[in-house]
Amino acid sequence: MTIDLQYLPSLEYFCTILQHETVTLEAHEYFEKQSYRNRCIIQTTNKIDSLTIPVKNGNKKVLIRDLQIDYHQDWTRRHWGAIHSAYGKSPFFEYYGEYFKKILDKKPDFLFDLNFELLTICLKLLRLEKNIIFTENYQKTVENDFRGLIHPKTPFSENNLYKPLEYRQNFGNEFVPNLSILDLLFCQGNQALSILKGSAVIEQIN
Repeated sequence: MTIDLQYLPSLEYFCTILQHETVTLEAHEYFEKQSYRNRCIIQTTNKIDSLTIPVKNGNKKVLIRDLQIDYHQDWTRRHWGAIHSAYGKSPFFEYYGEYFKKILDKKPDFLFDLNFELLTICLKLLRLEKNIIFTENYQKTVENDFRGLIHPKTPFSENNLYKPLEYRQNFGNEFVPNLSILDLLFCQGNQALSILKGSAVIEQIN
């Protein structure tokens, strides 16, 4: 499968890569604004919060590997503050939180590098082994193409990749589906992978 690299991706994203032994990350596309490439969704006390990484030259055609993060805005403190506020008292935050804080504190120059480090630690904490490779060039058509499919403007129900299996969350009486993988990891810990497997819509791959 081939998929774009996203920032602390959603459960839909992980349900998708769950079913493929080899995951090819698109490394030669142009950055797309208002996508999950630099945005994730978490649940806070009163609302659903969208955390967005500011980037340099995001309005121009910039290859994703060349897109630099803008640290003139103190976004790492804002993001970590929101994450800590949302999940600091969740059952598994003390076990997993520091992994994510260390990566954010490193302040990588490029969005692609940050997202890849975060994806790598998520897979490790999920105990999910995948063969991760990168595209060598951009191809308009590829086999098992999931690029751009998981998008803020596309309800997960339209993609038929993720069927929410409810789990205990920190806030509210009503389950909120398809948040960032952080929500599942911090709330469910070592049960996260089995919940993902129960949420994945099994594909019929030719």
